[in-house]
Amino acid sequence: MRLLSAALILVAAAAPARAEDAADYIADAKLFYRVVACGGTEALPATVHVATVDKHCAEMAKRYASFIEKYITPAQAFFATVRPANAPTTVVYPFGGGDLAGALVTYPGAREVTTISLEHAGDPTRLATLNKSQLRNALAAYRAASAGLLSLNDSTSENMRKLERGGIPGQLSFHMTGMTAHGYEPVSLKFFTLNDDGTVDYLTKTEVDALAPKKAKKKKGGWVDTDFSEAFTHMELSFRKAGDPKAPVIVHRHFAWNLANTGFTGSSLEKHLVAKGKISAMTKAASYLLWNGGFSGIRDYLLTNMMWMASDSTGIPNRFAKKAGFTQITYGTFTSAFLEEADPTTSEAMAKLWTSQPRRKLGFRYGYPDFEKHLHLMITQPAEPKK
Repeated sequence: MRLLSAALILVAAAAPARAEDAADYIADAKLFYRVVACGGTEALPATVHVATVDKHCAEMAKRYASFIEKYITPAQAFFATVRPANAPTTVVYPFGGGDLAGALVTYPGAREVTTISLEHAGDPTRLATLNKSQLRNALAAYRAASAGLLSLNDSTSENMRKLERGGIPGQLSFHMTGMTAHGYEPVSLKFFTLNDDGTVDYLTKTEVDALAPKKAKKKKGGWVDTDFSEAFTHMELSFRKAGDPKAPVIVHRHFAWNLANTGFTGSSLEKHLVAKGKISAMTKAASYLLWNGGFSGIRDYLLTNMMWMASDSTGIPNRFAKKAGFTQITYGTFTSAFLEEADPTTSEAMAKLWTSQPRRKLGFRYGYPDFEKHLHLMITQPAEPKK
């Protein structure tokens, strides 16, 4: 009996942490929700300077109003007319750093959202420790960095790199802001790693504490190392409609990962994504990386597993989509790539795709404009069988 008990203890110790064993940072998430994203009306802790938060939230209220009017409302109305009724409620958004808002605009019925970018989730515990001066400066830095998210509907890599350090980390705060703009509130915040087979391994408080001395490193040259623990690399933020405890819970996971073939192909992340089965997909403002042969792994994953995809011109080039059995429908105007470093041959092919179709109006910005600042959007969906 003693031998059996000892064996069971060893097995339990070696087993991955279950979701119920995970350290849940919901108290920190609620503080972010109230102080940074300006959600809810709960009284602030005595340690938080009320006037500083009130001033910040007055500015955020104006930004939210504009964001809803100019982006959420028209974009959701548009997608309601083009998105198929049977689109999977599991959404994968590569190169989607900070843009949970865009995923919920495109797929308001989503039940699981995965965003992937080079940026880490961030330490949620520092906000509660900031004094008045530190809080004021951190909120100002956050507003400056998040301005693009709430005005241009996207965030630049430069702005996201700026918040890889400090008291208000970028990915956690941007995703929380997007969630709040749609009228949701957080119900849990957990951190995890992936096992070799792609399954999620939630971190316990003991594991988080053990990783505290180890700082999270940049995922690509040219980015920046963080000043927070490696434990806060990948996050799972669960949320539901604010004030409705019976509303369905939506699970959002953010991965800090380099999606180049060298980091993605054969990785635990690829296995994790494949295990989801059929998905809905999207990407925008993705630096034209899906045009690049060095990112063929994530491109092939999408073409194999997605049922429907919304993107700007940084989506999948027509030659790959057509070969995989998809057709593409264009909206707005595209003449050439927004970034000069984009492949000119693919840029020309994209321009031909747009001119080959009737011009369809687009009333909101979705990702990059083209080089001449035209708004545009592309739907990639299964081609109809030939008669």
